[in-house]
Amino acid sequence: MTDTRTDDRAAIQAVLTDSYKAWEAGDAEGMVSDYTPDATAVMTGSLRDSRDVIRDSMALAFAGPLKSTSTWNKTLSLRFLGTSAAIVVSESGILFGDETEVPQERRVHATWVFEKRDGRWLIAAYHNAPVLASTP
Repeated sequence: MTDTRTDDRAAIQAVLTDSYKAWEAGDAEGMVSDYTPDATAVMTGSLRDSRDVIRDSMALAFAGPLKSTSTWNKTLSLRFLGTSAAIVVSESGILFGDETEVPQERRVHATWVFEKRDGRWLIAAYHNAPVLASTP
């Protein structure tokens, strides 16, 4: 008998890794290939309310201000909600040029909501907010 949670954790991590690799390649289509069609992304000042909208906005960003960027990512937690949902919390940031570290003021905490559909883990929602230098 296999440990499905171990398998599920590995599958979710693979989705994240593939998304990060697609970002580094400037590949908007690849970045959203593991998003649900009705996925949402909420980032400071914007709501992107479908996989197509997320893809199109990332394509514009990769052609402009995010051209030749990569990301730094650290998973802080992963928890399951039943058998077909999971939440990942991460700390992330965008690396520009030759940067090897993301300055604290550009780091975000992100929440990823995963849904298992037809045996595949997919990103159903993403949200990020700036990391505060100190919390109350």
